[in-house]
Order: sequence, then C-alpha cells, then structure tokens
Amino acid sequence: MSRHPALQPFVRKLSERSHLSEDERHILLDLDGQKAEFAPHRDIVRPGELTDFCCLIVSGMAARFGQLPDGTRQITAVYIPGDMCDLYSLMLPKVEWALQALSSRLVILKVPHRKMLEIVRAYPGIAEACWRDCVADASILSQWVVNIGRRDALTRTAHLFCELGLRMETAGLGSRTAFELPVIQSQLADALGMTPVHMNRIMRALRQQELLTVRGREVQVRDWNALARAAGFEPGYLAIDHRWRRMD
Repeated sequence: MSRHPALQPFVRKLSERSHLSEDERHILLDLDGQKAEFAPHRDIVRPGELTDFCCLIVSGMAARFGQLPDGTRQITAVYIPGDMCDLYSLMLPKVEWALQALSSRLVILKVPHRKMLEIVRAYPGIAEACWRDCVADASILSQWVVNIGRRDALTRTAHLFCELGLRMETAGLGSRTAFELPVIQSQLADALGMTPVHMNRIMRALRQQELLTVRGREVQVRDWNALARAAGFEPGYLAIDHRWRRMD
C-alpha cells in the first residue's frame, strides 16, 4: 500500500504513457515526502526560487505561471491530483515557471529531488517514464500557445474544457462530461488570455449553445462530441493512449 493516496493516480498516469514493471511501480508507490497545504492564490514556488523538491498534487488544483515585472501573471498550465507538476526541476532546480495554488484547498506532497534522482538513476524504466511525462507536459504547453495565439475566445475555452475533462477522466476524478473544477472564472480568464468580463460572456455563450454548463464547481458537458467539434479538439497531444508505451 502507498503511504499517500496521490501516488496511485501518479503511477497510473505514468503507466498510461510508459510500461512500468511491478518492481518499478512499487518503488514509486513507496515514495515519501512532506505534505503541505496552501490557500488559494498562494505561491508554492516563486519565480527564480531554487528548489530541492518536486510537487505532487494530492488534492485541489495548481497552476504554472509566468510573471511580468509589473506583477501581471499568465497561467501556462494547470495541474490536477496525480500530477507531479515540476519534474523538470530535477534537472533545472532554479525555476522560472513558478507554481501557485488555484483551488480553495491545495494539498501537495513535496518529494525530495535527492530521492527522485536516486530512483531514476537506479531504474531506467522510471527515468524513461518521467522523461516521457515531461515531453507530454511540453506538448500540452505547445497546444496552449496555439490555443491563445490562434483560436478565437469561444473555441479556446471549449478546447480547455475538453482537455480538462479528458485529463480528469483519465485520473479517475470524474468523466469527461461531468467533473469538478475548483477554480473561479478570473483564473480561467488568466489561463485563456481574456478579461474576466469577456470570460463571463463566453461561458454564457457556451451555455446558450448547450455545449456545457458550470454550476458552482460542477462542470456538465451535454454533448461531448459537439463540444469537441466546437473546439477542434484532437487529444493526441495529451499522450494518454497506448501508442506512447515503451516497446520491449
């Protein structure tokens, strides 16, 4: 049994993208670290900070962001339970893309770099799985760049909800048509490059077109195929099918 519930979805996510042996799975499930809780809008890691741990999301949601000199921030990724959202810090411990709590209660497990480095050096299969996870994270970031740069406001919003729904379903946190999203509209606006007022208009338009409804934290997608068509959504960039598994 793992000591921390978030390790199960983390290992399950890695296994969706890579083949892990039973020994490799058990090694990961035995990971330990320091649990920490953050209030919404609190920084977990600040820009330029030197870190000695990776952050595994236990519950709630976190965001990666970039910050301008005037303090303005742009959300560049969101992370859900089971995501180890800064594996890249193993190689680049001085982070430029910092992390912040999004939800009303974020709990993370701080896994020491020292322990992770011991594991990836001793188990090449785990190293490959972590590497592939970082590649998938970069793929998602690339899709977000396209989303903000080329898709109109309604399309990019639909695309984000498709992505989150599929990621939630894969993590066992609901289904692509019904899941909990513990963020507020201003945070969605920061992720989609909109003002909160424009974000509100787009959410109303999606509801009027009967594509999705958000009540409190609950997201309901009435017609997944229609939402995916509106978004032009193709899930390959998420790398959550068996084609990404290592072939031995």
